[in-house]
Amino acid sequence: MATRWWCGWCWRRGCSWRPAAGSPRPERPGCAGPLGTRAASDTRAQMPYFSLVKTLTPAFPNVHSISQFHQRTPAVCCCSQIQSGEKYADPFKLGWRDLKGLYEDIRKELCISTKELKDMSEYYFDGKGKAFRPIIVVLMARACNIHYNNSRDMQASQRSIALIAEMIHTASLVHDDVIDDASSRRGKHTVNKVWGEKKAVLAGDLILSTASLALARIGNTAIISLFSQVIEDLVRGEFLQLGSKENENERFAHYLEKTFKKTASLIANSCKAVSVLGCPDPVVHEIAYQYGKNVGIAFQLIDDVLDFTSCSHQMGKPTSADLKLGLATGPVLFACQQSDGVQQTTYLAQQYCREAVREIRKLRPSTERDALIQLSESVLTRDK
Repeated sequence: MATRWWCGWCWRRGCSWRPAAGSPRPERPGCAGPLGTRAASDTRAQMPYFSLVKTLTPAFPNVHSISQFHQRTPAVCCCSQIQSGEKYADPFKLGWRDLKGLYEDIRKELCISTKELKDMSEYYFDGKGKAFRPIIVVLMARACNIHYNNSRDMQASQRSIALIAEMIHTASLVHDDVIDDASSRRGKHTVNKVWGEKKAVLAGDLILSTASLALARIGNTAIISLFSQVIEDLVRGEFLQLGSKENENERFAHYLEKTFKKTASLIANSCKAVSVLGCPDPVVHEIAYQYGKNVGIAFQLIDDVLDFTSCSHQMGKPTSADLKLGLATGPVLFACQQSDGVQQTTYLAQQYCREAVREIRKLRPSTERDALIQLSESVLTRDK
């Protein structure tokens, strides 16, 4: 427990300590063990993290070994790298202007007459979630609209994408909890623990079908294609998580591919969808996609860090869950190579966020664009 809380103390201050090559590492009381050690004799040449960001694709074909990812630079604080002293609008307050009534609107979409099925389907739409994906979607929509024709209006179809993204995400959570036999989420019992696994699967299916109907009403085949890819990625990502690689040089590529498909694909394609609806320029579509992809991967990397550094009460779900399920996430994979798993994973997330900022800065300056920059910072500094 001392290990997890010391690392959490350091992490929640937004900085990750990393020694320069060849420099001695200070003593860290209470942080011994596989996640808090680094072999001093390891002098293998390492590929810089930023090169990783440049070469990764959704399939991550160029990633061969975890040893490529070890960081050996002087200490850096993530805050200075992302914000450079600039202060932006609170992205959550700004985004909620367009999301008033979000969960009520989702419950209206579900429109179920059977009480039990209604209770199961609406269970997580109680307003207690982070609404991270809808926030990104509406901010990206406005940022792209302003970039294209300086319009501050958001189309109804763009707001619908925010609802659809949240429904698909929630359906995936319901299904994941069945697969993982999870007992709690967002501070309460999971659907599968309250109503049983079979009914939970059906509830997840119903939420997904409702999202599909909302998607069909938009009437844009390009958007339908994007979300069809998201659903395929969610399934393939779950299969990747159920499997593993015997060769340790392939495990990290496997982990990153799973991370993209299970988490980042929905965010990336949702961002792209609202850009397609608001702007005809393919360059803008790619900017939106790349921002969502990089922020999405960073979000999951930090989630994997918090699985080790936060307590269950803070997270609203059991911690160390991935480890108990035998799933090798970033901190464990780094630790297997005798590095500081938590801090190396944190640093990797910082690089993804930096790349997201680099992409979104290509859009015309606006309050919403700057809020997306700030959102990248909040990904790194969140504690739940």
